[in-house]
Amino acid sequence: MRVVVADDVMLIRSGLARLLTDAGVEVVGEAADASELMRLVGLESPDVAIVDIRMPPGHKDEGLVAAREIRRQHPGTAVVLLSQYLEPRYAERLLADQPAGLGYLLKERVSDIAVLVDALRRVVERECVLDPTIVARLMQRRRPDSPLGRLTPRESQILRLMAEGRSNSAISAELVISERTVEATSAQLFRKLGLEPSADVNRRVLAVLTALRG
Repeated sequence: MRVVVADDVMLIRSGLARLLTDAGVEVVGEAADASELMRLVGLESPDVAIVDIRMPPGHKDEGLVAAREIRRQHPGTAVVLLSQYLEPRYAERLLADQPAGLGYLLKERVSDIAVLVDALRRVVERECVLDPTIVARLMQRRRPDSPLGRLTPRESQILRLMAEGRSNSAISAELVISERTVEATSAQLFRKLGLEPSADVNRRVLAVLTALRG
């Protein structure tokens, strides 16, 4: 897996690159700003770009803008955005696009490098991986007429864990139920959300999109 890391703070950028390298990930470039990030992605065609949301020159949403541009110009490159703070509005802007191959995590979550590496692998496989805190906040904003209101508590639990990027086996372990039960319950929630049978990853992504848009 080939990765580009973008963060304007050198210690964070270099430290993250070192941790990823030690974990067996190939870091093919480091960028301190959005323009350098775009240049590296165009040059190296990485599998995934790790991008800090707030980057120079304005330290507002330059990373988010660059991430959306990467997804437009280089659809084969997945993106994981990192944020210091919980900012649901940024997640909502990202979800306005196709969420497959997208991750959004709080920086505190990736202090465990295994969590980040797992997220990278999932987005490269075109899944959507969102921080549990962001998932919880967005799902609280459910509209009164949302199809999510038809879900049972168990189906809602499974959908929330899907949005966090959990596999069926991980959901099974978290909820202490069998994988077969996870699969059956997932099929039920897909039907309730009006998602026709298709590739499993596609339905999971569409279900997550429905959940987070409320």
